[in-house]
Amino acid sequence: MYKSLKEVFGKKKSYEEIFAPVSGKCVPMGQVNDPTFSQEILGKGVAIIPSEGKVSAPGDGEILMVFETRHAVSIRLTGGAELIIHIGLDTVNLHGEYFTSHVKAGDKVKKGDLLIEFDMDKIKEQGYDLITPIIVCNTPDYPELICHTGADVKLSLIHISEPTRQA
Repeated sequence: MYKSLKEVFGKKKSYEEIFAPVSGKCVPMGQVNDPTFSQEILGKGVAIIPSEGKVSAPGDGEILMVFETRHAVSIRLTGGAELIIHIGLDTVNLHGEYFTSHVKAGDKVKKGDLLIEFDMDKIKEQGYDLITPIIVCNTPDYPELICHTGADVKLSLIHISEPTRQA
């Protein structure tokens, strides 16, 4: 079920396993047509052009927040990485229409658990870009974070470097 994708986020000897939460084409954040994402203001990451309307847990962890409009979810993985998975651009303007959340803040999840479903066709019909940024919000904890893109992903393994340890 989980097809490996080598080094979408650069690999070190110590790394945290993260799986791509959305199936589709993995592209550099610079290809996202929104400066908040493309300039990595919220943190480093990658974006996925989805091929199906499902977001799954990229690893074991806890849901920190599901946005009221259900277009985005925040999760802290057991290894410490804090991610935001943001479905589409400006989809907040849909006010939750075409999105179904299967989790809420505080829920514990396992890798592959269904988090959100979204109706790709209806969202596209409304004129929205479905590119889905996956942002590592605590990027400073991962100074060696290197993003590799260009592959098709489907709950594929990705890695980020070990968090910086405070002495």
